[in-house]
Amino acid sequence: MFVDRVNIDLVAGKGGNGVVSWRREKYIPKGGPTGGNGGKGGSVILEADAQVFSLEWFRNRRILKAENGRPGASSSRQGRGGKDLILKVPCGTLVKDVHTGEVLFDFTTDKQRLIICKGGRGGRGNESFKTPTHRAPNICTEGTDGQSVQVELELKLIADVGLVGFPNAGKSTLINALAQVKVKIAAYPFTTLQPNIGFIKRPDLSRIFIADIPGIIEGAHRNRGLGFEFLRHIERTKLLLFVLDASGIDGRNPTDDYRILQTEISKYNSEMLERPYLIVLNKIDADESAEHCKQFHKEFPVDPSLVFEVSAIVGDGMEELKAAILAKG
Repeated sequence: MFVDRVNIDLVAGKGGNGVVSWRREKYIPKGGPTGGNGGKGGSVILEADAQVFSLEWFRNRRILKAENGRPGASSSRQGRGGKDLILKVPCGTLVKDVHTGEVLFDFTTDKQRLIICKGGRGGRGNESFKTPTHRAPNICTEGTDGQSVQVELELKLIADVGLVGFPNAGKSTLINALAQVKVKIAAYPFTTLQPNIGFIKRPDLSRIFIADIPGIIEGAHRNRGLGFEFLRHIERTKLLLFVLDASGIDGRNPTDDYRILQTEISKYNSEMLERPYLIVLNKIDADESAEHCKQFHKEFPVDPSLVFEVSAIVGDGMEELKAAILAKG
């Protein structure tokens, strides 16, 4: 199950208590203090892991605690420190304060770490209070509580290219053809219920990652449909790919679809429309597509190098589109 938003309570470990203890050995009638200090409480650490792709592990875990430190002991023995709790999160995870919404940290690269809650200090044993003028201190201190915080983890996928389009525009077929991944395809809307990630290999074997999100519909900014909820997953992309259905099978046309998509995205985050983009007129194998493509070019006289007429299912125009993505991605 793909989980991209969770609320959790994080609690660091309490420090161990110090102890009062005395040296009691034969022939040493005035043994001094030997009470050891308590161990430090474990901290809670968040770590980005490129092999983790969802926040699913946190889904049924509301409170997560690090280990407490152990108390000190006699013979000047210090208590064992509590183990740190290391929690793996996907790259692209935002850590937010639940109450204020403030972004505390943004994980963008693998192995980044954040000590979100520090463990409590260990208490002092009576040996640590010994001075030249106070030879027999009979006091110790308790360990302090660890820090605690309520946070929201929000995942924004990190990809180079983001696919945007209406349901049934052929985005899943397109990403299958471009990235050679297996994404569910069917002849009904909203077959994509969660974001999908694929990649294209460059000649130097580096990768361009492509994110496909559920289709956007008109009125998405009023919580209609699914796509608006997942638009955050393409907020970080360098290149937007507008996938438009040129066949008109669902009673729509690419001209109206493109206009609606721009409107909905601008209401979500207008800055997204300022980044580089390509327009894909998909399903040109249909008989009605030629007329719809002609109308689109008339309504939107954009640079022809930015518009690609393709059939993802047949393969027409896919090599040219792939080359353009490699050049811009």
